[in-house]
Amino acid sequence: MINHADIFLFFLLSFFKFVVPVLILGAIVKSATFKGFIGELIVKISAKLLLAKNKYSIFHNVTLSTEDGTTQIDHIVVSRYGVFVIETKNMKGWIFGAEHQEQWTQKIFKHTTKFQNPLRQNYKHTKTLADLLNIDLCKLFSVVVFVGDTTFKTPMPPNVTEGGGYIKFIKSKKEIIFSQPEVNSIIAAIRSGKLKNNLKTHVNHINHVRSIKEQKSDTNIRSCPKCGNEMVLRKATKGKNAGNTFWGCSQFPKCRTILSI
Repeated sequence: MINHADIFLFFLLSFFKFVVPVLILGAIVKSATFKGFIGELIVKISAKLLLAKNKYSIFHNVTLSTEDGTTQIDHIVVSRYGVFVIETKNMKGWIFGAEHQEQWTQKIFKHTTKFQNPLRQNYKHTKTLADLLNIDLCKLFSVVVFVGDTTFKTPMPPNVTEGGGYIKFIKSKKEIIFSQPEVNSIIAAIRSGKLKNNLKTHVNHINHVRSIKEQKSDTNIRSCPKCGNEMVLRKATKGKNAGNTFWGCSQFPKCRTILSI
């Protein structure tokens, strides 16, 4: 006689044994963290495979001390053709931005988000490294690599790329800037100047970044949702709202965006 309870228990155990792990794995694969990990892995592998070892030396996840804490550089490529400071951005959607624009825009369907121009973000990394190495800033090249499902909707400068496109930019630099002994000195300086790549260093850097975000939040500086420039507090002088304060775009009258408080 068939025991229906045993059959049900068998299928239940099979579900938890095989189906649930597959569902969990699927969720992990779709997560932003996993995609970011894969993106970083692509950057590392492409650098290892496509940049000749006898010409280029590569460093990953380099944390350096600064006057106010630490800064973390995703990748550094050292060569006789210059030092390349690489910042990776794990994002998706349409990306709008210009080289000298303070903020760029990410658009995913109807959702729009403003974020700091990554070239400006990478400038601090580049400047910190130039100070450590005691070399002119012009001998370092800032590179931004978007990893993830992104599409540039505005023309980007050649040092802003997607995926492995940054390799093309690095190889485009053919003028010899450093002698081989200078390259060797730069490599030694990075090795001795970078903090140990351990949990303590990572936690300290995360805490530093968090404190910076909190300080920015306390200043009440907001960005215009239309043009990305700074919003400033203003007071209405006319009409039924006279005397009331509001957020107005700093680019008025070019931009007339206002936000109520």
